[in-house]
Amino acid sequence: MRFPHDFLFGAASASYQVEGAWNEDGKGKTNWDVFSKIPGKTFEGTTGDIAIDHYHRYKEDVKLMAEMGLESYRFSVSWARIFPDGDGEVNEKGLEFYNNLIDECLKYAIVPFVTLYHWDLPLPLEEDGGWTNKRTAEAFVKYAETCFKSFGDRVKHWITFNETVMFCGLGYLKGAHPPGIQNDPKKYFQATHYVFYAHAKAVGVYKSLKQYGEIGITHVFLPAYSVDNQVDNRLAAHHANEYETFWYYDPILKGEYPHYVVEQLEDKGWTPTWTEEELDMLRRNAVNNDFIGLNYYQPIRVERIQDSNVQIEHSRETSTLAPGNPSFDGYYRTVKMEDKTYTKWGWEISPQGFLDGLHMLKERYGDIKMYVTENGLGDEDPIMDGEIVDVPRIKYIEEHLKVVKRAIQEGINLKGYYAWSVIDLLSWLNGYKKQYGFIYVDHKDNLNRKKKLSFHWYKHIIETRGEEL
Repeated sequence: MRFPHDFLFGAASASYQVEGAWNEDGKGKTNWDVFSKIPGKTFEGTTGDIAIDHYHRYKEDVKLMAEMGLESYRFSVSWARIFPDGDGEVNEKGLEFYNNLIDECLKYAIVPFVTLYHWDLPLPLEEDGGWTNKRTAEAFVKYAETCFKSFGDRVKHWITFNETVMFCGLGYLKGAHPPGIQNDPKKYFQATHYVFYAHAKAVGVYKSLKQYGEIGITHVFLPAYSVDNQVDNRLAAHHANEYETFWYYDPILKGEYPHYVVEQLEDKGWTPTWTEEELDMLRRNAVNNDFIGLNYYQPIRVERIQDSNVQIEHSRETSTLAPGNPSFDGYYRTVKMEDKTYTKWGWEISPQGFLDGLHMLKERYGDIKMYVTENGLGDEDPIMDGEIVDVPRIKYIEEHLKVVKRAIQEGINLKGYYAWSVIDLLSWLNGYKKQYGFIYVDHKDNLNRKKKLSFHWYKHIIETRGEEL
């Protein structure tokens, strides 16, 4: 079987991780421009001030993507380039950059797949409470509408938010991302609610413009499985899926929050302050979602915590989703298992976990269209005789593409695969040590680009539509 002709082979990036030019051409400051400069927050104090200078080198980068045969490029827009203070005046230079980037993609027949929010929030909004303040949600809708009107004649694929669970969880529970708040479930759930409200309202605006494209949201996909068949541990897996998956997917696709979680939030006093109008916005726009994006790297294996006095400690290292940590509410912990395979960063490699998870989603949400919006291997790539020999990345992506192919054969409505990442970029907390790209960036030699072994391999996969997988 070859992949269907309407299946998009792509790769992805995010504005803060590639662009640089953090204070050029009228761009405003973001939460990450400030947070990354706080000592100890990132590996070796790396920041996105220059990143890999994609802002100035996008033509070179898009040309490499075209050479690789990419059918689609998923990138994010930096909100602070468009609205430097979040919700005031439009910065025309910001619009110009993204217009140029979109046109450059289209020159090579690369489909632009645009993410509106990939974690870089304009600083004035962060300082005014960030996602715990409804102002940020309303400002997002204004920003989104500006993007739809400016780029929508050429962009027909839109993602509102990338991984709400990450920027809210790491921002308000683990303190590892801006605004750096630890253990505040009330703020965490409030922030997620305003994100879902902003998403629903932006989807409504998009549909009213009749641009005849598609719009959805991208979530990290962390399906939870019990470590064994014991009742307590199966309950832990159920609990984890309710909090880590259904809390994020239900309001988008069903227009309501999962009852299991809502009842517990009421008991604990963590229920978001929400209005009937906001909840109605979720209900009305659930049917308007055209797809869901899945960022899949690993499943989680969980067991129930029996000790009610478990200590939850946070650090940059423990925030990376490696197993061995308790959940924020102390109900379960993630476990590293002897019979599983793990990356250097402790993430389990499990294509089967993805396939099982896809069927779980179909069972709950029906035949929703899905894209794999991120999947890839973070590694330290070996260089031999001047060549970047990233064989583990090839093996990783190959095994996951096999599963994607099988999922399609089993009736899962998957319409595209976006490897993370198109090029080596700034890995938020891990600097440049953790590499994901098909294209190597030499930080000791003027950020020169070089094709890795995986570049040529992925080119062949696209050319043959994965027939040999």
